[in-house]
Amino acid sequence: MTQPSTLVFDLDGTISDNSVGILRSINYALSAFGYETVAEDAVAQYIGPPLDTVFSRITRTDSPDRVRDLVVKFRERYSDVGYAENTVYDGIPEVLQYLSSRGARMGICTGKRTDFAERILDVFGLREHFAFVRGGNLGVRKEDQLHGLLVERAINPGSIMIGDRAVDITAARSNGLGSVAVLWGHGSEQELADAAPDRVFALPAQLRDLISDEHRIYNP
Repeated sequence: MTQPSTLVFDLDGTISDNSVGILRSINYALSAFGYETVAEDAVAQYIGPPLDTVFSRITRTDSPDRVRDLVVKFRERYSDVGYAENTVYDGIPEVLQYLSSRGARMGICTGKRTDFAERILDVFGLREHFAFVRGGNLGVRKEDQLHGLLVERAINPGSIMIGDRAVDITAARSNGLGSVAVLWGHGSEQELADAAPDRVFALPAQLRDLISDEHRIYNP
């Protein structure tokens, strides 16, 4: 893998563990409409995909109006308290500081709405490390988000997508980008292996290997 121009990080499951806030907010929405709630040990599969996909899968409904109502209810709680029910992964602040100190250009591309992502990064004091934060919305796939960043020249084809779910890897490949899968998030080792990333890291400290000590990443 050649030196990247921009390191594009997923947020949930890559920078921080948001499983508590996601679980409680999903169940808040489900309960409001009379659906059975999700068990704690089942929530990982619902972290990463867009919320409309998540609620369609859980409720098995094909009603766009019902899915939209569930998403609105989810965001009601998430905006209030759910975003803060979150912990940054051990080693992430240190590795981001290391990459920043060596001139690495970094950004965020997450299925989470941009304002939620910004608030989470601010909570952990990490926003300063990122040149941009690109959030998602209903019906927007991660591959579309990355395509948009390329079209806008916020990133270029030498960039690398870093994430914990197969969708991060496949979205990178569909846009001609490099990819790194991380094993400390919500995706299983088998899921990520099947997605065939360029590299797999088990520990945050390994992200340092994406740039050399003397390298300065160029702007796109």
